[in-house]
Amino acid sequence: MYNTLDSENSHKLTRRAFLIGGFQLIGLAGLGARLGWLQVVHGEQYKTLADKNRINVRIIPPQRGQILDLNGLPLAVNKQKYQVFIVPEQTDDIRKVLFSLSKLIDLSDPEIESVLKRVKEKPSYFPIQIKDNLTRQELSIIEVNIPDLPGILTDIGYFRNYPIENAGSHIIGYVGEVSKSDITHDPALNIPGFKIGKVGIEKAYDETLRGRAGRAEVEVNVVGREIRELNKQPAQTGDNLELSLDRDLQTFTYERLRESVSASAVVMDAFSGAIYALASFPSYDPKIFGQGLSTKQWDELVNDVNKPLTNKAIAGQYPPGSTFKMVTALAALKKGIIDAGTTFFCPGSFKLGRDTFHCWKKEGHGSVNLFSALEQSCDTYFYNLATQLKIDDIAEVAEEFGLGQKLGFELTEERPGLVPTSEWKYGRFGERWAPGETVVASIGQGYLLTTPLQLALMTARIVNGGQAVSPWITLKQGREFVSSGIEKMNINIHHLNLVKYGMDRVVTGESGTARGSSIYEVGMQMGGKTGTAQVRRITKAERAAGVKNEELARKYRHHALYVGYAPQQDPRYVCAVVVEHGGSGSKAAAPVARDLLLQAQKINPAIKLQERLSAGQSVSIDTL
Repeated sequence: MYNTLDSENSHKLTRRAFLIGGFQLIGLAGLGARLGWLQVVHGEQYKTLADKNRINVRIIPPQRGQILDLNGLPLAVNKQKYQVFIVPEQTDDIRKVLFSLSKLIDLSDPEIESVLKRVKEKPSYFPIQIKDNLTRQELSIIEVNIPDLPGILTDIGYFRNYPIENAGSHIIGYVGEVSKSDITHDPALNIPGFKIGKVGIEKAYDETLRGRAGRAEVEVNVVGREIRELNKQPAQTGDNLELSLDRDLQTFTYERLRESVSASAVVMDAFSGAIYALASFPSYDPKIFGQGLSTKQWDELVNDVNKPLTNKAIAGQYPPGSTFKMVTALAALKKGIIDAGTTFFCPGSFKLGRDTFHCWKKEGHGSVNLFSALEQSCDTYFYNLATQLKIDDIAEVAEEFGLGQKLGFELTEERPGLVPTSEWKYGRFGERWAPGETVVASIGQGYLLTTPLQLALMTARIVNGGQAVSPWITLKQGREFVSSGIEKMNINIHHLNLVKYGMDRVVTGESGTARGSSIYEVGMQMGGKTGTAQVRRITKAERAAGVKNEELARKYRHHALYVGYAPQQDPRYVCAVVVEHGGSGSKAAAPVARDLLLQAQKINPAIKLQERLSAGQSVSIDTL
């Protein structure tokens, strides 16, 4: 019995020893393989580390794509710049290094404190930008002294340059520093000093323009100097973006607006909806946002009463004034209330109950029909229409022509304006719509608000025969634009022709309100409609005293508007101009529109657009 147990125990010990030995052998084999992997495959790398060198992984920023105009001329490009950074984990005393650097280049105490603050917010291996846009001399001085500046490194970057500067800032936009709310999975957004689009086209198409970051493994020595590049995955440059904008026409438009204190304008194609110029004045230099804006500069921009940061062409909301009279006329024609021969007598005012509504011409216009009412901008004619129309009838037509709504334009800064309805007023104020409010709305006053872009679109849809074009600005590849494919509006073409004839007479008629802004070049004559929008209601005392608008403080003067098209016989270009507190549309806005439409016909960007189509370069009118 004893021998049997002893034999069994002996067998168990042998099996255990075998298993333990097997595990040990496997472990030794794994260890040997690991040592071989480290010594043979990665031996050189670890030898580098053993020599107190290190390998840094660096994210390579992509170059931003260019923005070009219809003719391929640059609107936003990249220019080379030099930068200096510090990597906190590569130095024992960051403040001391920054102080030493300040003796070599212009580096103020506030700038040093700013770097130290950012050091605390980022991982220690993360490069922190110290200074941007170094001169070549500053770069050379730093490079020579790098061994005495642990953690300091220099790099070549790019800054965004805008060739037409202020003239294109509101539509092209600008780039700026990445904020916390901008951070996504894109590694490029963590690159020190990396810029992204903040407004305008730069923002709307930021991901397209941004490109993709690259990656590099770099061997550096103990003092941070690069020894060699071990591995590199190049960054991918962002895509170029082509616009329908014509650079020369854009610059001309902006310079023409400079003659006003505050104004905006849009020039677009009546049949395609392409935007050839869109400008707002005053403006700003977009590159200052990419280079670093001082507190003083920011305060000046924000506190300027003329709002240089606002793109008034798409975000300025104004009563349309008499430029709205075509909508009222079309609503009346649609309802069968009038025809071309219907007349009303204008004695200079109109009574509705106990209220009196005045025509702009104190002595009145006498007997007027649709054509003469548009030609002379007779308010009383439209007051009469308002008594036979509901506000909802007018709103229905207004919305069909693009008013009171966002138009799906590429720029995110676009505002919707407002076309009031009876339902809107009840929901907003809990009150029913009053007949007198329809009278006021009939001439573009009251609650009505429109943007210059909307007014340009309204004009295009009137003069192009009722094609429901939409505004667009980016020439995107993939789909071909075909004008005949644009949806037709539910509008009587005969009614449009009647209204357009009245608009023709605004410029060419004997009593036309814009007759003084005629274009005399053969075949280039324009048509259109003047508008004057009240900023505040004129009091009875002011009316009795004969106070003139130009005698008031500027902020109380009327806005001046004009919508127009050219050439008159076969319209191709439309425009909308708003001069804030400009007084009279015929005096302040119509001359600007005349110059813009004349210049558009001389440059003729529509030909270039057609050439692009004929050459097989597809153009999409769809927005994002």
